[in-house]
Amino acid sequence: MESKWNRAKMKLAENLEIPNDVILSTPKITISSNNEISIENHKGIIAFEREYIKINSKIGTITINGKDFEIAFIGGQTIVIQGEFKSVIYEGMG
Repeated sequence: MESKWNRAKMKLAENLEIPNDVILSTPKITISSNNEISIENHKGIIAFEREYIKINSKIGTITINGKDFEIAFIGGQTIVIQGEFKSVIYEGMG
């Protein structure tokens, strides 16, 4: 049932020219160079260390690897992380 609902929302977003992340609450990840990442529509932080961070989202876990991580901003469903990034991994739902 949910897949039909998601397909309907995606079709609506397409017809109204609205980005899918707005309609479906999927994460939107913006990477600026290799020193800042902004993640919108996240569902919380699972783990945070100076070398990696794991963030929960509607599509599964997002893992970011690197070094010297700091949270520059967190509010609502948006988090901005600064540091030196090496990789971003989508682990999926299962």
